[in-house]
Amino acid sequence: MTTGVRRRMGVDERRQQLIGVALDLFSRRSPEDVSIDEIAAAAGISRPLVYHYFPGKQSLYEAALRRAADELADRFLEPPEGPLGARLLRVMGRFFDFVDEHGPGFSALMRGGPAVGSSTANAMIDGVRQAAYEQIIAHLGVEDPPARLELVVRSWVSLAESTALIWLDGRRIPREELEIQLVHDFAALAAVSAAYDEEMAGIVLRVLTQEPEEGPFGDLLARLSALAPAAPAVPAQRLPHERP
Repeated sequence: MTTGVRRRMGVDERRQQLIGVALDLFSRRSPEDVSIDEIAAAAGISRPLVYHYFPGKQSLYEAALRRAADELADRFLEPPEGPLGARLLRVMGRFFDFVDEHGPGFSALMRGGPAVGSSTANAMIDGVRQAAYEQIIAHLGVEDPPARLELVVRSWVSLAESTALIWLDGRRIPREELEIQLVHDFAALAAVSAAYDEEMAGIVLRVLTQEPEEGPFGDLLARLSALAPAAPAVPAQRLPHERP
């Protein structure tokens, strides 16, 4: 018969273990509902030992948040190959995987948890948004994005975030439908902006010429075309600058 011997962890290894345990607990419940005692019990150590590695729950929460932020930012990484619509759809799939896995933690992070008011936490959240923005700009192949394009991409990133939060509140819409809808939302935002700006029009037309009919953007055009015959006639409207 052999007797199991508990291996002593090094400082960094123990810290990483506690971060992992805390992230798992924060992912399943709102962070303010998780106590240091629970984290210690889940890690198999005493409460004072947790404080030996982290001065308090706030610092442990921020360390877990950093790991989650890095992981979420990685979900937006996608090889720049193939049509943009298909790439965005894969990104949305990984994004909702993360939201699904870390629901309560994701909700607390975006709506405010124990890190509310923390400049460190806010900076990490902004870092995720910036990483997502930069990835989308890179996929569009634009080195110096015009103001309207920046507005479109940042608005879309915020829309994805708010959509995920609403979805978590009851999950009343199948996530697969929301993933494709968000890709369609990106196309719609870009198309509206293109109607106001020639530079945006050039970017949108370049993207659309590379899109297959069976792709997400082609699917949106087909849906809109099917909807058009059923739409009621709208009287012609004069533009503000036109005179009767």
